[in-house]
Amino acid sequence: MVAEGAPSALFASVESLDEVIHQKVRLGIMSALMASQEADFRFLKETLNVTDGNLSIHLTKLEDAGYLLSRKEFVRKKPHTTYTPTDAGRKAFHEYLGALERIVQAAGQGA
Repeated sequence: MVAEGAPSALFASVESLDEVIHQKVRLGIMSALMASQEADFRFLKETLNVTDGNLSIHLTKLEDAGYLLSRKEFVRKKPHTTYTPTDAGRKAFHEYLGALERIVQAAGQGA
């Protein structure tokens, strides 16, 4: 027997997932940045095991959404880009995790 309201709570929680974050690579980027507060391109590329182009596309999507900031500089004459989450990015990530928790709770009510 399914608990009263469980399907609607589950649907509402699924609908509230942030589509910018709800993608494997972007979720990995945000998770890494939330854990370390700062990461460079090379670290993210190696950690997530993605190509330069793939990572660049996802970083741009997150930056365009206002979820991260990039800082570009040259280190020993080579470009070096570091990323940090913005306040909006931190808030969106925590809201995303909250939505996942609600999904787990609502799905568990049907078990």
